[in-house]
Amino acid sequence: MDLLINNMKKIGVLLSGCGFLDGSEIHEAVLTLLALDKAGAEAVCLAPDILQHDVINHYTKQEMANESRNVLVESARIARGSIHNLKEINTLAIDALIMPGGYGVAKNLSNYEFKASECDVNEEVAMALQSFYNAGKPLGFICISPAIAAKVLGNEHIELTIGNDPKTSADIEAMGARHIESPVWNTVISKNGNIVSTPAYMLGTTIGEVSKGIEKLVTDILSLL
Repeated sequence: MDLLINNMKKIGVLLSGCGFLDGSEIHEAVLTLLALDKAGAEAVCLAPDILQHDVINHYTKQEMANESRNVLVESARIARGSIHNLKEINTLAIDALIMPGGYGVAKNLSNYEFKASECDVNEEVAMALQSFYNAGKPLGFICISPAIAAKVLGNEHIELTIGNDPKTSADIEAMGARHIESPVWNTVISKNGNIVSTPAYMLGTTIGEVSKGIEKLVTDILSLL
């Protein structure tokens, strides 16, 4: 049993809040955690200790004026409290890193929602992605998060997918990466570096459809270790 525990792969799951309109897409995050557990890997949740760009009422879809929330605190809801500040990532011996989607990726971890291909990425997030890439550690990107991968690693001419959305795929290409169309149940594994991506809710309409691509992404990530 001790040998099994010692050999268990530790996979980081980088969250951006709680709720698809202002944080992590909850279905995508939970499906990732479930797929990792079923595959016998240990999920290590992380998030930066920063304020959200905005707070959205997920019932009315309207911004909640004069309300402020913290990305790390909100992400802890999904992680059931078991979460690390992204600043600690280099101390956690993580073997690979996966980023679920949600508008938090585009509004909290970056400003892609507002600046498209001219966006900036949170410095801690960019450093983590670059560090893992340089170390040859696998990176997984779900839904809209491949846009962040393109911004940080586009100069490496990596291959990514967000499905077939014309605007986002054009932005990915503008940032130096190559976009490859993919159905929701499939993944794209980049020839340049250990990078896997899947469209999830950029393309899928049901949780069942989305689960197939995320399960395949987790399988692909683990196969690269």
